[in-house]
Amino acid sequence: MFRKLVLLTFLLPCISYAQNNDSIIIRKIYDEALTNGKAYSWLDHLCNSIGSRLTGSANAAKAVEYVNDELSKLQIDKSYKQEMLVPHWVRGEKEQAWSLVNGKKVPYKICALGGSIGTGEKGVTAQLIEVYDWEEMNKLGKEKIAGKIIFLNHAMNPKNINPFESYGESAKYRYATASKAAALGAIAVVVRSMNVSIDDYPHTGAMGYKDSIVKIPTCAISTYGADLLSASLKVDAKQNFYFRQTCATLDEVVSYNVIGEIKGSEFPDEIIDIGGHLDSWDLAQGASDDGTGVVQSMEVLNLFKALNLHPKRTIRCIAFMNEENGLRGGNKYAEVANQKKENHIAAIESDEGGFTPRGFTFKGDSIQMQKLISYKNMFTQYGLHDWENGYGGSDINPLEEQGTMLIGFSPDPQRYFDIHHSALDTFDRVSKRELELGAASITSLVWLLSQYGVK
Repeated sequence: MFRKLVLLTFLLPCISYAQNNDSIIIRKIYDEALTNGKAYSWLDHLCNSIGSRLTGSANAAKAVEYVNDELSKLQIDKSYKQEMLVPHWVRGEKEQAWSLVNGKKVPYKICALGGSIGTGEKGVTAQLIEVYDWEEMNKLGKEKIAGKIIFLNHAMNPKNINPFESYGESAKYRYATASKAAALGAIAVVVRSMNVSIDDYPHTGAMGYKDSIVKIPTCAISTYGADLLSASLKVDAKQNFYFRQTCATLDEVVSYNVIGEIKGSEFPDEIIDIGGHLDSWDLAQGASDDGTGVVQSMEVLNLFKALNLHPKRTIRCIAFMNEENGLRGGNKYAEVANQKKENHIAAIESDEGGFTPRGFTFKGDSIQMQKLISYKNMFTQYGLHDWENGYGGSDINPLEEQGTMLIGFSPDPQRYFDIHHSALDTFDRVSKRELELGAASITSLVWLLSQYGVK
């Protein structure tokens, strides 16, 4: 017992010194990010000099080369590209839509969903059938749906405090309604946009088809348009709806994940991943989804180099390709990691926008969770109070199979779905200070992980 007390008396000052030293380093990280950070200028170039980065597009290829060049300029230990084949869907001409209410044409703002087929040059016209979920649609059956256009008017639940919960509940209708409606004889689908707010900006996003069922064109209508259309059906329940979209899926093309690395000084085989996805939808610049996550991940390496911080474990930044409509980048990265038998102890994803940092979500075992929660007190002064079990991220999820602790960066979520997948996702809607605070928050957590691991 006496020996244990002596050992504890010896260790307590060491633990206290380590915590104080880490707090000093975290303060330096925030200071550097807020005064000399590169994230905002990188995002400016991605958005305003390159623009939207739809997988398979020329802009996506330009973004790959830009990020690879910028990582190499940081003089880190390694930067490289990881090759894969990716899908290549194109939107085509601007979509058109209107309904005929008692003979009067009423226009609506729509956009094709990613992966949808086109309508053909003449567009598609048919009577509209409004439903609020799949159960209601199935009750109507083939007799009432065959030859009609399904209008799936399911609103995101405004009662959830975190709108990501509402998105998780509703996104299935965007993705899977086409085949379910086609199985009942529908010739097209119009889906209410995934947005809590009411505005006239349609939101795109990925949808999919079942190979055994005929493919039908599918679009999203703005939330304002959905409400207007629903009201008009109460006036004229048998009105026809017309829309035209010329989207198409082309042959797959070669693209890349972009990876940068700082080698660990003591445990180089233990890898900590930080990433965001480089691809975006094509309606805007992909600033918050997910240019912010990419540049924040790059900034982690920049801040380590600028402050001459030496991680004990290897830190790897990944700009993933094809998160939006295929997840090829995340799957490829995990596949190569498994082939090389790499040990990825933790992975952090930033894919919820560049808003004010609120905390992190974690997915790991109880020992890993206790370790991470023990760091919380060092972050509360910076506004990061939310540390809880939750979701990691779409691109890092494939690493879970090898026991990797998954961590999601959580900025304030309230404004995210106003712009998500829409024409509003532009550079001017990103706050420089909020972006930099987020980069500093992620870097600070990476510093602690790099020094102490997850066990």
